[in-house]
Amino acid sequence: MDRLIRTLTTLSPLKILPPLLPISFLIIIGFIWVPNQLELLDNAYIDTFKTGFIGILLEALPFVLAGALLSSLLRVFIPDEMISRWIPQQALPAILFACLLGIIFPVCECGMIPLVRRLIHKGMPVYVAIVFILSGPILNPVVYGATLTAFRNHSELAYARMGLAFAVACIIGLIIYATVKKSPIRLSVQRETDNTHHNNSRGGKLAAVFVHTSDEFFEMGKYLIIGCLLTSAIQTFMVQDSLAAIGDKPLGSYFFMMGLAFVLSLCSTSDAFVASTFVHSFPAGALLAFMVFGPMLDFKNSLMLLSLFKTKFALYLFFLIFSSVFIGAVFMSLWL
Repeated sequence: MDRLIRTLTTLSPLKILPPLLPISFLIIIGFIWVPNQLELLDNAYIDTFKTGFIGILLEALPFVLAGALLSSLLRVFIPDEMISRWIPQQALPAILFACLLGIIFPVCECGMIPLVRRLIHKGMPVYVAIVFILSGPILNPVVYGATLTAFRNHSELAYARMGLAFAVACIIGLIIYATVKKSPIRLSVQRETDNTHHNNSRGGKLAAVFVHTSDEFFEMGKYLIIGCLLTSAIQTFMVQDSLAAIGDKPLGSYFFMMGLAFVLSLCSTSDAFVASTFVHSFPAGALLAFMVFGPMLDFKNSLMLLSLFKTKFALYLFFLIFSSVFIGAVFMSLWL
């Protein structure tokens, strides 16, 4: 009992708040909508719901585990100072380098903010850090493989996702470089040290990899499960004509999918499997907006960004992300 009390008292609001929004959404739907649709609770609908949930979950789990493992290997074996030393001095090469970091060092968005916070304290410019935050969770081999697997018959969406993420990250990095002159870092943010790098024994580092992998896997897993539950419920119980009506609206489909990405807070290694379930209901541009906007800005990431940056700068960044992804997805839809 004492252990439970200590665990509850050590939980910070930043750890408690992210799961509350989708859980609250499910509870509200349960109380308001389900009593009026009792005929949907028969065995056929329940079987469809279970099949959809298990299918999405089993497809996504291997990529979530791979992403957590690679992220942990980077955290344990690659010193932050090494990355900081590689950053070019010129703006454009530095931005391109930050995009390249995501390809070389795959880090899920769940662990991106703590890593970037350490890199900023070690000398990484803010505009480069922003580019890394935006591009790193998408521009990596694990996410590309997951997207290609999810959209086997629509491989162009995987290429479009990588291209749009690269373009949005570069554009926002250039805008921040040109417009932000003062440091937007909160004064309360203190320099963090990673105790992992102080353990020089090989056995200690390997043990740290397993510990960090399990922590990240379960951290990402709870969002994946909530996302799979909500997506399966939408696909099963929501009238298909309603989904088709939303999908037929040029702006409504984009806003719906971007809002869903924000609420679900899925890991970038699994969101493509959720997006693929809407492939017959929504246009390709809306699915692309879902897969690019979610890893760049979701509910849990917005809280972490607000804890790292000043509120004015964070809101400015949120606006840039939303507008850039929306405009870019609409433009890319002409090609898709």
